[in-house]
Amino acid sequence: MERISKFRAFLLMALFLVVLVLFSFKLFGLQVGQTNTNISNVTTYSTITRVKAARGDITDRNGNILVGNRASYDLVFNHYVIISSDNTNESLVKLIDKCGELGIKYNDHFPVTRTRPFEYTLDNYSAAWRGYFQSFLSDDWCGLDSDITAPLLIQKLREVYKIPSDWSDEDARAVIGLRYELDLRNVTNLSSYIFIEDVSDEHLAVILELNVPGLMVEASTVREYHTKYAAHILGSVGAMDTADWEYYKEKGYAMDAYIGQSGFEEAFELELHAVDGTRLDVVDKDGTIISQEYVEGEEPKAGNNVETTIDLSLQIVAEDSLADFMEYMVDPARNTTGEGLDAEGAAVIVMEVKTGDVLVCASYPTYDPADLLNNYDAIENADFDPLYNRALLAAYPPGSTYKMCTLISAMENGKYQYGETIYDEGVFTKYDNFRPTCLAWSSNRRTHQEVDHVKALEVSCNYFFYELGDRLTIQQLDATAKALGLGEHTGVELYENIGHRSNPESKAAQYTGSTAQFFTGDRILTAIGQSENRFTPMQLCVYACTLANKGTRYAATFLNRVVASDYSSLIRENQPRIISNLDISDTTYRAYMEGMTAVINNPRGTARDVMGGPDDSVYDDDGLWPYPDIKVAAKTGTAETFKIFSDNAAFICLAPADNPQIAIAVYGEKAAHGSWMAGIAEDILRAYFYEGAASDVAIYENKLG
Repeated sequence: MERISKFRAFLLMALFLVVLVLFSFKLFGLQVGQTNTNISNVTTYSTITRVKAARGDITDRNGNILVGNRASYDLVFNHYVIISSDNTNESLVKLIDKCGELGIKYNDHFPVTRTRPFEYTLDNYSAAWRGYFQSFLSDDWCGLDSDITAPLLIQKLREVYKIPSDWSDEDARAVIGLRYELDLRNVTNLSSYIFIEDVSDEHLAVILELNVPGLMVEASTVREYHTKYAAHILGSVGAMDTADWEYYKEKGYAMDAYIGQSGFEEAFELELHAVDGTRLDVVDKDGTIISQEYVEGEEPKAGNNVETTIDLSLQIVAEDSLADFMEYMVDPARNTTGEGLDAEGAAVIVMEVKTGDVLVCASYPTYDPADLLNNYDAIENADFDPLYNRALLAAYPPGSTYKMCTLISAMENGKYQYGETIYDEGVFTKYDNFRPTCLAWSSNRRTHQEVDHVKALEVSCNYFFYELGDRLTIQQLDATAKALGLGEHTGVELYENIGHRSNPESKAAQYTGSTAQFFTGDRILTAIGQSENRFTPMQLCVYACTLANKGTRYAATFLNRVVASDYSSLIRENQPRIISNLDISDTTYRAYMEGMTAVINNPRGTARDVMGGPDDSVYDDDGLWPYPDIKVAAKTGTAETFKIFSDNAAFICLAPADNPQIAIAVYGEKAAHGSWMAGIAEDILRAYFYEGAASDVAIYENKLG
């Protein structure tokens, strides 16, 4: 009898526990709202909110912030609160109307056009967003066919959401877009619906006065440019497309995360990327916050800071000098030479010789990156395409800046001996059907007479290099150019055009039929930097660095180091990287460096008159480079264009010549003469060696003549 009493007591206790568990589940269901059930009596709601973390800063090599973050506010919906409120549709349409009145754009991913005739816009969305739409259609509460037409979908959702029949189709579609966003949070793993990002203080106050249920303010950040310079390399951020999502989802990115779309933002995305946090919010029916806490292990983590190799003060000097020169060129009241008045774009690169660090990367014309979003059409349609990064993307004929390559190839292949002279006859007459001339001959029927390697570079004698080109095979010349980095990837982290060297393969790839054949004349013209040679200003600067390093070619780089978000620790430091070596003898090195030094320092040097010479109006007319303790080695290049246009202009230099620290490459489209670009390099050299800051440097007006 006692055993039966114990059994009954145990059974009663078990039954009591079952009832208690069921009651607990019921209580939880009442407290945590579900939008597909009647939640009018729910007292609290628990939602997951994604908390944005700050993207890392981009700085120059001296710690100056180039791109950082500005504090901002987002308007975010708690979908449980707005859905369970009275007059949900009326609150939403009131909000939409106010946004229209203020001209505010809000997030709406509903893939149907906003006006009649209604059509799907699924092609505008990533595969993930299309998948979310299919999940929405197939959810039990909605139960719509996946092949439903857009007009019928709008009609059905008007019924589902009880939108009044006397509302316009546009108002109905607008409310449906917001209801769709809210309900997606029930059928997917998306976090809270961010209605408006980066709302201004003025607009924030006006919208909050509407008292829309569930609309909350979340602190956030947006990218902010701290300089108007370096626009072509800083880059921008934006939403992912389908291809981006396929890549970044494997790296744990949220589907609606913003990523770098260009420039440094894109190149260093993984370093700059911030990991958003996950917060559990508990609110009451009116949206009042009961509690907030981060999910364990999912606190927001700011991105690391990227310190680039760019020297902002030097970048400012280069860009201002480049703009001053190009504006001078096209002004007939100032440029009275009659040449270069049709000049268009230009670029300048400055690099550290021993590391490959890019100190300056400038393109002209340029723009203020902070204005790009607001004035994109005007900037895009401005003369000479300000958005085009000529420094990395424009492949130009190098002109006579190529001639050191030819001299090196001839000497290293035993086709020219140090000190040997070649007599300039004005016209290269070895071939009956191909008779190129030296510029001195075509200009005034004179010749350079006896020419050695120094004089050949000093006066840029084409005849001398025609002869060397004729002695070489194209394979020998091409191998040297390749080893010097011409027509090769430079190593930079940004996208670049690699151009092409003049050789049988590149010509065959560009032409068809008999014009694709590589002739003897092509080889000879290649030796003076013409024919099919096409290189970017970045490649020309890497080439100059490789000349300075006696054939050792370092990868060009924009990355100095990566540091923690609070600058407290070093994450990674970039190291110089050698990507090729060309064995250049001491004799060959001495030969081309003697010639390049003569370009600036000898009386007949092609850049003598512009770079500190008697026609340089800034300095005394003493015919001297103004800093005798710093010798400069250089080469000018003038590349022919169509005869109706001015020639392109190129200039490269190294300094100091006896132990080069930096290399500079300047290129001007239709800027007439390579020597005329030397004044820009002079500004940069003066700032680098003597001034030390952009504010100390007065940009001079180049005097041509």
